Amino acid sequence: MNKDKFSITGKGACWIALALLVIPMFGSYFFDDMFSTVSNLFNNPSMLELGWGPDEYGKYTSGYSILCIFGGLVLCGMLLDKWGVRVTGSIFVGLMVAGAALVTWAITAGLPAKTSLNYAYAGCMIFGLGSEIAGVGVTRSIAKWFKGRSMALAMGLQLAIARLGTAFAFVLSPILIKEKVGVYTLSETARPAFVGLILLLVGGIFWAIFVAMDARFDRQTGLSDKVETAEEDKFRFADVLKVVGNKNWWLIALLCVFFYSSIIAFKKFTGAILVPRFGVSAKAAGMMATILPFATVVFAPLFGLMVDKKGKGTRWMVVGAVLALVAHLIIGFMPSGSQFWGYFSMVLLGFAYSLVPAAMWPSVPKIVPDKVLGTAYALIYWVQNLGLWGFKRLAGKILTPKGVGNSAPIEIINVELMFTAICLVALLLALLLKASSRRNPSLSLDLPNRG
Repeated sequence: MNKDKFSITGKGACWIALALLVIPMFGSYFFDDMFSTVSNLFNNPSMLELGWGPDEYGKYTSGYSILCIFGGLVLCGMLLDKWGVRVTGSIFVGLMVAGAALVTWAITAGLPAKTSLNYAYAGCMIFGLGSEIAGVGVTRSIAKWFKGRSMALAMGLQLAIARLGTAFAFVLSPILIKEKVGVYTLSETARPAFVGLILLLVGGIFWAIFVAMDARFDRQTGLSDKVETAEEDKFRFADVLKVVGNKNWWLIALLCVFFYSSIIAFKKFTGAILVPRFGVSAKAAGMMATILPFATVVFAPLFGLMVDKKGKGTRWMVVGAVLALVAHLIIGFMPSGSQFWGYFSMVLLGFAYSLVPAAMWPSVPKIVPDKVLGTAYALIYWVQNLGLWGFKRLAGKILTPKGVGNSAPIEIINVELMFTAICLVALLLALLLKASSRRNPSLSLDLPNRG
């Protein structure tokens, strides 16, 4: 009997493949954001048997980007081309699960605070590298399975479902770690980590099923899992020089760093900021924060369609930067104790988080040749991870109380001053990019992407 008799090359099979691919990324997003809406716990280390404060939490969460900064993304491209998605993806899905397991163990092992932090920091680094590269493998796999089909829809659905992992973490973590009087035990603190680890283990099983399905797909279609690269298209160091010598690339890369830092770095400390700032519970802060991922699920495809049809990409980048700036001004300086301002600021950030990426990412192919497009994106991700690492660490240090007790209003105001400054830089970069578009109409930055 022919073991390949059952055909999986039909239209329905690609949606099964997509379902298998989204689960690992759902788990990845959950684990990455599992402490975001309960980060207020770290404002007072004496309430945690774990013994971490804001500075320690900031160090832990910044670990996600470390290995990406030191060559991980470049390594990703090389290995994907050399070994293919199945082998490379399996390695880094495994690293993602292993890193999460190390973090969970470090939190529950009863080690001294400094020692547990060091182990968790190492685990977060491994998890972050695995997550970033597994995400690239998932994207490439979707492109392969949906070639000639609804590729944009499939990629949009994958991103939407992955970001629902963030929303799930925002809502579930305050339920898992219920507010109480007294010290939170190690097992109580680690509950979100255990849930995240289970999700990642399930995601690993789904990935293994996909690998088997993908191998059968290749046998039936005669495709190869590896990328065959023409000699003239192979990576050369000169390609890096071409990219970094492009001033418009720098404007987009730096806009990416500062804009995303104003949201992603902030997102890691939503509980630590929103709970004391607006006098709400961690559960209410979680509901506020869920607006961010849910907004992108709904509005990112709509804004992308708008940019495709109407153009004016640099204008929308400016508008998004302004919305983020206004949101952080509200968080930092509107009257405290009013939940309305917390929800309203999250709505503005949600719109910004959907609008700027929808206009920014399609602009990159307009400013660099196709030959160096992959290099251009990889370098943007590298710069972005460097900025996120730095601003997460800085936010943790700023939020560290100078006295005993929870973060005082002055720490909250100071960290929002930092995020406001980040937004101002992002706005300046968007304005410079808009001016460059006017001076260089041949770039077509503000023209529609399709007729």
